[in-house]
Amino acid sequence: MTLAMGNDGNLCFVRTIPDRCRVCFACVRECPAKAIRIESGQAQVMPERCIGCGNCVQVCSQHAKVCVSTTDEVERLLASGHPVAAAIAPSFPAEFQAEYDFRVLVGMIRALGFELVTEVAFGADLVAERYRQLFVQSRGGRHVATTCPAVVGFVERYHPKILGSLAPIVSPMVAMSRALKHIHGPDLKIVFIGPCIGKKVEAHDDQVAGEIDGVLTFAELRQLFEAHGVGPHNSEPSDFDGPQPGLGALFPLSTGLLQAAGIAEDLVTNDVVAAYGKARFNAAFEDLAEDALEGTLLEILFCNGCVMGPGMTTKEPLFKRRTRVSHYVRYRLAMLDRTAWNHNMASLAGLDLSRRFTDRTQRLPSPSTPEVDAILARMGKTSAADELNCGACGYATCREHAAAIHAGIAESEMCLPYTIAELQKTVAELSQSHDQLRSTQEQLMHNERLASMGQLAAGVAHELNNPLGVVLMYAHLVKDEVGEDSALQKDLALIAEQADRCKRIVSSLLDFARENKVLLQSVPIDEFVDKVIASVPIPANVTVEVARNHAHSHCEMDPEQFTQVMTNLIANACAAMEKGGTLTLETREHEDHLLFIVKDTGCGIKPEHRARLFQPFFTTKQLGKGTGLGLSVAYGIVKMHRGAITVESNSDPAAGPTGTKFTVAIPRAHRAERLG
Repeated sequence: MTLAMGNDGNLCFVRTIPDRCRVCFACVRECPAKAIRIESGQAQVMPERCIGCGNCVQVCSQHAKVCVSTTDEVERLLASGHPVAAAIAPSFPAEFQAEYDFRVLVGMIRALGFELVTEVAFGADLVAERYRQLFVQSRGGRHVATTCPAVVGFVERYHPKILGSLAPIVSPMVAMSRALKHIHGPDLKIVFIGPCIGKKVEAHDDQVAGEIDGVLTFAELRQLFEAHGVGPHNSEPSDFDGPQPGLGALFPLSTGLLQAAGIAEDLVTNDVVAAYGKARFNAAFEDLAEDALEGTLLEILFCNGCVMGPGMTTKEPLFKRRTRVSHYVRYRLAMLDRTAWNHNMASLAGLDLSRRFTDRTQRLPSPSTPEVDAILARMGKTSAADELNCGACGYATCREHAAAIHAGIAESEMCLPYTIAELQKTVAELSQSHDQLRSTQEQLMHNERLASMGQLAAGVAHELNNPLGVVLMYAHLVKDEVGEDSALQKDLALIAEQADRCKRIVSSLLDFARENKVLLQSVPIDEFVDKVIASVPIPANVTVEVARNHAHSHCEMDPEQFTQVMTNLIANACAAMEKGGTLTLETREHEDHLLFIVKDTGCGIKPEHRARLFQPFFTTKQLGKGTGLGLSVAYGIVKMHRGAITVESNSDPAAGPTGTKFTVAIPRAHRAERLG
């Protein structure tokens, strides 16, 4: 995996999985170095600012922050043919002791291909002796212990003024590497295995470059065991290779360095000050920078001891982990060959365990008060009362957040009160826009309907008024001339009656365009069907079939308007059967609706025409034979009855019998009120 590199040349061993990042700002809040940049809502680690503490990995509940794996690098090292030693951090009992005896663990590590398996705790013994000497020789001076890589990285980047106070002593990891190469030769390759992501950063530090050839966390060691199928069943238990450690095995516990070095924390003399955990981390350095801390030796650790490192997988609490380390140390000390240990310490007394440090200043320039005020004003914070300092953004105060925005590592949207206020404003604006849009849409629909129905009324009036007047006039003239006893009286009366109905249709259509209401009546269904059939001239070559499949005798409708619907459908059906056929009129009930089905065996409706059937003035009839108003009027009347009209049709003889079926469904009973 490609590692991100900062502008200081340091690699970053923590990466973000974008799909998991939920913008909770937990990593921003908990990062002591403020090494997290929020960009487009994503939290990214800035390599140049990262101190490798791994706290962001531990606090991310969504597992969006992960340690970059170096298992491939170690695999290549093991396959290179060089002798490779595994240097195990003294915190290993807290990780593995609940599952394996230490001898089983050593055997499993050897099974991966390591030639030597050693304890870094002996390197801690060497370092502890140097701290004891430094403490004795530097009375009146001040030194910060450098066993924790996060401490070194933090001072180098954010407190370069106290760089000279860093104890010029390597960490136990580097000390063990130098000791092993002194004993076994410089060709020995060394892989450190421990609980800390910061050790990966330290291994690539230019001041100790080449000392460590690879770093694995305990979690990655478990991954290698699984990948290679290594377990207690297929490995040979064995003890660690020497040198065997002494009290250096206490280093992963808070004050372990002091006990190993034989230095007591005396609250009276205040020569030694110990501070552990991220809660005290920043405060300790702020006090140190302001000379508020006394003491010859200051031991500051980011974690509550290395047993709480981010590279561990155990879920046991702190004191259970401490207990496991303590039990292991007691056992090993009881078995310690003091003579051999003294000999090893004496033989390595002259080993160079010194190191230097680099100024990697990353302190952000402080913006001026007017600049901060301007940023706060953009977030609606124009007074001290507006600065809630709620910490939701990940920064302790609103002004710290504003300074981070000024530096380009934060965004205004990180402020929860600001975001909520903006969201509320947006919701209000959207609600207002929605209301305006709805009102406008309703008005447009209203106007469109009026315009459409106005066109409809005008077209019907134009087509029908003149011929209706002629029909009515001549019907009455002929009726008067033939006398009361004429056989034509009944037919002429029907002509006049239907002409009058046409006039009422035109009148009701005009009323409909003016948003008139329908007047519901309880209508006998059978009687209504009979009148509908009688009112439409049926061609001689068309056979009419009526199927009455309704259980109830009455249905609520506006009979005048609904007659117009049915006569229009029947007339269209007859027109589609120019060569004759069968017209079926069926009534059927479905739940609380009455269905009127008009079915013909005519030519059918082409698929491309079906979507436009109910549009005003759309017709497939020849010029002069139709206005395209019938179905659009029928559709409007059905909708006013709170009903629905559907069509099924086949115009392709190859697909089966041709024909069309219209189904009109209206509620059998409405509320006792006029419907619009």
